[in-house]
Amino acid sequence: MPVFQYEALDAQGKEVKDELEALTSKEAVSKIRNLGYFPTKVRPKGGVRRKAAKTEVAKPKRRRGAGGRVRVKLLAQFARQLSTLQDAGLSILRSLRVLEQQQKAGTFKKVVGYVADEIEDGASLSEAMAKFPKCFNRLFVNMVAAGEAGGVLDLILSRLADFMEKAQRLKGRIKSATIYPIVVMSAAFGIVMLLMTFVIPKFSDVLKEMSGGELPRLTQILIGTSDWIKNDFGWVVLIGVPFAIYFILKAVRQFRGGRLVFDTVNLRLPVIGKIIGKTAVARWTRTLGTLINAGVPILEAISITAETAGNEVYTKMLGKVHHSIRQGDTFANPLRQSKTVDAIVVNMIDVGEETGDLDKMLQKVADTYDEEVDVLVASLMHLLEPVIILVLGLIIGTIVLSVFMPMVKIITTLSNV
Repeated sequence: MPVFQYEALDAQGKEVKDELEALTSKEAVSKIRNLGYFPTKVRPKGGVRRKAAKTEVAKPKRRRGAGGRVRVKLLAQFARQLSTLQDAGLSILRSLRVLEQQQKAGTFKKVVGYVADEIEDGASLSEAMAKFPKCFNRLFVNMVAAGEAGGVLDLILSRLADFMEKAQRLKGRIKSATIYPIVVMSAAFGIVMLLMTFVIPKFSDVLKEMSGGELPRLTQILIGTSDWIKNDFGWVVLIGVPFAIYFILKAVRQFRGGRLVFDTVNLRLPVIGKIIGKTAVARWTRTLGTLINAGVPILEAISITAETAGNEVYTKMLGKVHHSIRQGDTFANPLRQSKTVDAIVVNMIDVGEETGDLDKMLQKVADTYDEEVDVLVASLMHLLEPVIILVLGLIIGTIVLSVFMPMVKIITTLSNV
């Protein structure tokens, strides 16, 4: 039976180093937890095979152009296909060469080829993938490493593909829900701009002439706004301000403090804040559950999850949980103290720790929150439709009323003569 070396923390936070027998790394982690320890590092005795000396020779020309990012959909497809080929009994090298030939010309085709080269030179798959962090993030690399250590690479790759596909579907549902209001509001903005630029100026001359220059206050405001948009580059301001705000916010998010403020404000927004919060919880719980299920030690899994949480509030919270566990605390206690998640999440994680099924409980939380996000998005869409119609009606109605008010006044004056 394979022997695994491990490093762990006991209940008092003291470091323990030892070894035990287990069939897979996941079983080793389970045995360590049953001993009352928190595993921080688990690896097969003797370590993984390192690259041969010839790999020290750099290949700068072939590596050029391989550092770009790759779409999640493409990565999920790659993981699924590699899992199938591994399950069929093909070697890693041959599987990668097959997948390299199937890829369309571009960045990912080059990356797959370079990973195959590294394998051929003696590296493990996880070591080779780690050389391309823009393509294979820490989550991907660590799950592959866990699969290699446990001899279940095909199963881990399949789970990884499932994880990425579920995360992408959730992201896609949210994006598709925002398309309708954005398209409608953009079309309405374009129509109003055309009216204010070309139609209103023609009416203004006629109305001024017919009314003798005495126009209602609302009509004067409309004509003044039209003149500002057409003659004083007001259209540049109206179009440029949203873009300026977008780029300013994007620049602010480059700094951790800015991201924390921005994400905190977003979480407190009515309705939208709930969607953002539940989406973030579903994301980090699914990530953490997938990593733990793959046999990644809890502290390393939390560290990876914090990096991929996508929300600085939860990244900070996971950092505190990581620190507390290192001090010998449980997962649930610092999570409860942070007050960043609902009580049901804390209770389910607490039960998962007690029963040894933390990964399953995290996956259940993620599934539950995915469903709740779907309900909230659908409710928001039903709410947005009448609001958008009402706003557009007020805008168009104000324009029409502003144009017809002086006409009604002129007609009334003529009828009294």
